[in-house]
Amino acid sequence: MKRRTIVALGLVAVLASAITAATSGATKRATANSITVWLQVDAQSSWPDVVAAASQKFQADHPGTTVNVQYQNWGDHLQKFDAALAGGGGPDVIEMGNTEMTKYMAAGAFASLDKSSFDNAANWLKGLAGSGAFGGKTYGVPYYAGSRVVTYRKDLFSKAGVSKLPKTTGEYIADAKKLLAKNTAKGFSPVYIAGTDWYVAMGFVFDYGGGIATQVSGKWHSLLSSPKSLAGLAAYKAFFNATSRASKTTDETHPNPYDVYAQGQAASILGPSWFTCCTGAKYKASTAQFVMPGHAAGQSMPGFAGGSDLGVPVTSGSKSLASDWIKDFTSTSSEKALQAKGNIPNATNLLGNSVNERAAARSWFVPTAKHWVDVENGNILRNMLRQILTGKLSIKQAAASASDNIESVLNQS
Repeated sequence: MKRRTIVALGLVAVLASAITAATSGATKRATANSITVWLQVDAQSSWPDVVAAASQKFQADHPGTTVNVQYQNWGDHLQKFDAALAGGGGPDVIEMGNTEMTKYMAAGAFASLDKSSFDNAANWLKGLAGSGAFGGKTYGVPYYAGSRVVTYRKDLFSKAGVSKLPKTTGEYIADAKKLLAKNTAKGFSPVYIAGTDWYVAMGFVFDYGGGIATQVSGKWHSLLSSPKSLAGLAAYKAFFNATSRASKTTDETHPNPYDVYAQGQAASILGPSWFTCCTGAKYKASTAQFVMPGHAAGQSMPGFAGGSDLGVPVTSGSKSLASDWIKDFTSTSSEKALQAKGNIPNATNLLGNSVNERAAARSWFVPTAKHWVDVENGNILRNMLRQILTGKLSIKQAAASASDNIESVLNQS
């Protein structure tokens, strides 16, 4: 926790000097008739034509202005960005992973944007839009999303007599019982879920209309003790006990769900859609995916939103031009072009009928609070789930304790 605080304070100091350093060079950059865009290499390798089309549209609307696209790697792009900020420079537009946004927004690294000026802003995916909002302002524009789905073995479902995919969590529990009856090996899970996987558990909370925390008049208030959140936590406990034989106290990387699946110890797993990469060659032909159902028929389980946002660094001397390029790159036509490449577009009204897109229709994101990382590092949610599943505390007691801790951490100065 101490190290994270030092990093955050260091970033604020860097920005202070960066803004001062950028002032003398701002006019030069603004009149240089060019903007610099940092995108990840995914775009270079998979949809360079979409990038080119957006830049051509931008240049048609801004004659004489060029776009310098520079491709970055996920492994070191933040270090490069920090170094650029320290020198008062950097790109005019930058792609950020949505989980990377909060620290930089809290430190004042991005310029605020007019949300209403972007295509489909009223329908942006809820979880992805939340990652680019801070203090009531918009700093990041959703670019494309990732979703969480159920990866399952068709052969085991068929042998267990499950002929139709579940439409509710209740139906999924009933199917799990059939799967368990046909697969009696010790440790076999119809649905493998690590006990303290809070990404899964909070999906149940949001499915019942609950939440983690919200900000009111500048102060954070936990929502975990609300009746709706408690109902979601109770539903998670019931679902876990009925379907998973995983440890009630371990996290989702010890072991990884897809490793359990590849070892033949799970009929299904819940997680990012890319889990199919690692489920084992033995089960490749029998592996498929479906949308995790919610408790009400016709509604998917809200999933933790992954993906990327686009922001305009506060040090940019061409903020208006940078915003205009983002508008072109996230326009309806551009998002549809990204969709054609297999990506999930940034708005619900653009979603198609693929499993991943249907799963993205309902999403959630963590509170964009300056100290949220301290909540994660403190394992507050994991400890709550451990207490609930082991019976050490009642659901109400565990949620109350977690709520007190979350409020204490998030409201630090």
